[in-house]
Amino acid sequence: MTRLKYKYVSLQQVEQLIDSETNIYKKSFRVALNQINGIKLTDKDVGSIISDLKNFLDAEDLGMSFYEKFFTGIALAGESIRLIDFENLDNNIFEVMTEVPYRNGSDSFRPDITIFVNGLPLAFVEVKVPDNKQGIQAEHRRMGERFSQEKYRLFANITQLMIFSNNSEYDDDEVVPLEGAFYAASDYRQLFFNRFREEDTDIYKRLEAPNETVEKEILRDINYLSIRSTPEYETNKNPLTPTNKILTSLLSWERFMFILRYGFAYVKDSHDGGITTIQKHVMRYQQMFAEFKIKTMLEAGNKRGVIWHTQGSGKTALAYHSVKFLTDYYQRQNYSTQFYFIVDRLELLQQAASEFRERGLEVNEVNSLENFIAAIQRAGSASTTGKLSITVVNIQKFSDESVAKEPKFNVNVQRIYFIDEAHRGYKWDGSFLARLMKSDRDSVMIALTGTPLIGEYKTRDIFGSYIHSYYYNQSIANGYTLRLIREGIKAEYRLKLQAALSNLEKQVVKGTLDKDKIYAHENYVSPLVEYIETDFKQSRERLNDKTIGAMIACDSSEQAKAVYDKLTAHGKFSAELILSTVGYSDKELDDKRTNFKQGNVDILVVFKMLLTSFDAPRLKKLYLGRKIKEHNLLQALTRVNRPYEKMRYGYVVDFADIQAEFDKTRVC
Repeated sequence: MTRLKYKYVSLQQVEQLIDSETNIYKKSFRVALNQINGIKLTDKDVGSIISDLKNFLDAEDLGMSFYEKFFTGIALAGESIRLIDFENLDNNIFEVMTEVPYRNGSDSFRPDITIFVNGLPLAFVEVKVPDNKQGIQAEHRRMGERFSQEKYRLFANITQLMIFSNNSEYDDDEVVPLEGAFYAASDYRQLFFNRFREEDTDIYKRLEAPNETVEKEILRDINYLSIRSTPEYETNKNPLTPTNKILTSLLSWERFMFILRYGFAYVKDSHDGGITTIQKHVMRYQQMFAEFKIKTMLEAGNKRGVIWHTQGSGKTALAYHSVKFLTDYYQRQNYSTQFYFIVDRLELLQQAASEFRERGLEVNEVNSLENFIAAIQRAGSASTTGKLSITVVNIQKFSDESVAKEPKFNVNVQRIYFIDEAHRGYKWDGSFLARLMKSDRDSVMIALTGTPLIGEYKTRDIFGSYIHSYYYNQSIANGYTLRLIREGIKAEYRLKLQAALSNLEKQVVKGTLDKDKIYAHENYVSPLVEYIETDFKQSRERLNDKTIGAMIACDSSEQAKAVYDKLTAHGKFSAELILSTVGYSDKELDDKRTNFKQGNVDILVVFKMLLTSFDAPRLKKLYLGRKIKEHNLLQALTRVNRPYEKMRYGYVVDFADIQAEFDKTRVC
């Protein structure tokens, strides 16, 4: 850490200066706040500020109230006191201590290394020996147990980042993380361990040179001076060990400040009865490097590009982080920003709007052509609350009149468009794309896709070069998505279904049945539902998890209704039918999705709805009753690839003979 320009502080010498309730190091806290704010704090002032911070840290909100003070400051005698200087990093004080006790009454724990910024203990590191394969998982379990206890709420809330390492390389075949160096944000229930893979390897070359005097001082202070001459010590000093790499990648001054400023999202999820839970998400490494690449693109004078991040890798979250990052980027250039998230389906608009609101953005939904004309011709932000905002709009709302105009006042406006699912429907000869391009020739356009088109219409040709790429195999290796298994239909049921189809086709030939009614007919639906019910029950038993859910993607809306009616009549599983947005309010649709996500519904029955951008980790069985091809198939398949408990796979049952298509998309 000293090679990252952190100052080592001996706990033995300063323990009396550490606040017993918050672990704030009062000496550096005062010095830093004085130099950042150009003031001279008294002991009473410092005590008052720490007391106020403790009130925020006592909240049951995963530290959200405290985190906001990084940006709003803390009040003292009517003045706002900044805690961190994000613009001038040299104005801050970066320090480390070893084995600082996190106490509550008679209980305590001592992280190996605690990282202080301006006296605030904002991160810690736990290191295990490489040959202890259960060490990482044991620490994962212990930390989850600690932070779930109310007596450790304050420490869970003040800690922004945790790093756990056993100094081994990752084993990408592990479902449960046992080997490697991981990072996580606080959680009251269960931590999610993220892998980090550095994309700018020159960062290791920018380390400060080792200082032997400092090394000796540290080793003497912790009573380990004797190990300095051992081969193991020399090995562990190597900046390319797994532990040292993740420390450099995450805790170098610039990186740590970037993560603190832009890398966290507090996601609010409201349940029935008005209960709201909060999760704290930390930016995934591919999202961070995508932000760096966006900045590089803009600094080079380019304003168009494609981000190819595979399905399930968090593209909506990336847009959220970008809103925060690009607002500051353009503010430094005296530009006001307007952000637009563009979709091509109503259900995606509702889904995206919900996700942005959950992360705390003010969301403006465009519901008419006139509404959008007014929005795009507005100067400045569309926010009515002072919060960061984004406008979510269906591309069909772009008209010839929805064109940005020069503001009447001396205001510089930069519009940023995120084009969701940019592989669909955005073609050069389409009027929607032409209107999008015409709306603001100087806009920044960032196309988001998990499956870029490479045929007649190439996504790159339309929206520009790739800004950043992150592929499906990388996502699987990092534990963000699961591998998929295609399950065949048991022979007895396949014969039943084939016999039913044969008989129904004879009726079509005779003219007594319409061809498009075959798959919705009672004689076909009955064995189909019988098989699904049996298979789903057995899957829950085999996987030893009664909480997993299923989705049935039907051939038509008529078949979906028939399947739903049959499931409901049997009553073996609870089911929800979602065919379209017609006839439902936004709240009703959101309630249906939420009911499934929360485990109140066993099986979703759909036709075309929810086959894209619907993320429900417990959805682990997909029954395909219709043919879906190419990128549409990949999107449908990835409904079941989200990590859940200790599942290794998502499962797809094919009633539509999609083997050839499946094999093609599986290699993406």
